[in-house]
Formats: sequence, C-alpha cells, structure tokens
Amino acid sequence: MAQQFVQAKIKGDKVVLFMKPTCPYCTTAKAVLSKYKFKPGHLEFIDISGRSDMGSVQDYLLELTGARTVPRVFIGEECIGGGSDVKALHDDGKLEGMLQRIGALQ
Repeated sequence: MAQQFVQAKIKGDKVVLFMKPTCPYCTTAKAVLSKYKFKPGHLEFIDISGRSDMGSVQDYLLELTGARTVPRVFIGEECIGGGSDVKALHDDGKLEGMLQRIGALQ
C-alpha cells in the first residue's frame, strides 16, 4: 500500500513534499517551496503524520531515497533530499531552474 501511495504521488511534472507538520526541517522546506508560483496541481504537501501506514511510507522512502526521515522532497520522480537540501538549492539559485525544467512553474 505505502509503495503504491508514494508512486502515485510522484509524477514527472510535480513537486511533492512528504512531511510532518511538527518537524522544523519540514517547515523550512515548505517555506522555501511556497516562495515559487506553481501551476495549479503541481505542488503537493503530504502530511504523513496521521496515516496508519506512516511507518511503511517512511520504510519505502528509505528504500527509494536512502533516507527514512522527512522531509523528502521530490522534483518529478527525483528525490532532491530534505529541508536543508531544498534551502541550499534555493540559496544557490539552482532550485528555480529545476522547477522550470519539469514545467511546474507559472
């Protein structure tokens, strides 16, 4: 179930943030991504904290990305890391180009 859930969410033209609202790194990632003007439906914040299969989702994220922790940020089907990674890409001016390449921005 968890694998199908994650795979259904990560698509080539979307940005997806798997998160828990109480996590400071998740808050950072969400704040950075919120600075961009996304096309409708191209940015999704997924709170896994209330899911009955949260552990399974995190186990699958480990299998997929090498890390079980959240946030896990996907640009298209590629995981670019967590909160610090997203902030660094933004600060370096690289994030916008990555978002444009998948056609997610207005």
